Amino acid sequence: MAQARRSRRSLDGPDVAHQVPDGVDDATVEAVGQLTAALEVVEQARGMLYGFHRMTGRADNDLRDAIDALEDAGHGELAGRLREDLFGRNVLQRRWTFQIVEDYDDHYWEPFRTMERTVREELMEGRRHVYEAQLKERNRTHGRPGHEARPAEDE
Repeated sequence: MAQARRSRRSLDGPDVAHQVPDGVDDATVEAVGQLTAALEVVEQARGMLYGFHRMTGRADNDLRDAIDALEDAGHGELAGRLREDLFGRNVLQRRWTFQIVEDYDDHYWEPFRTMERTVREELMEGRRHVYEAQLKERNRTHGRPGHEARPAEDE
């Protein structure tokens, strides 16, 4: 019985992968947490950029359909102008959206991810979301259903 109680208590907190490594102070944990939060914003921006890429491509396909419909409706001259001047046009000077996405990935997103990972490896033994795990411990109601420290598969 005592063993079961001790085992249950050991599960009442973050797993090792989310615990503060020995010798790491609170200011470091918070600073690394801020860096990770900044990366999360970059990830969200990247998702929006990919959404922009997909929506722009969809608009170009829809434009092609509209041009075809104008042509079929007997408006060939207007359809021709749209096809020559707008369809397939660069979104930014000399770039389609795939080129924008690639530049973002190569020159901002990947270096940001790499540096965030390097900082975690050097300061936090590579552990992720340690700051958030501390927040969870402070904010959850210990022992209350729905407030467990970690998923059941960790038991």
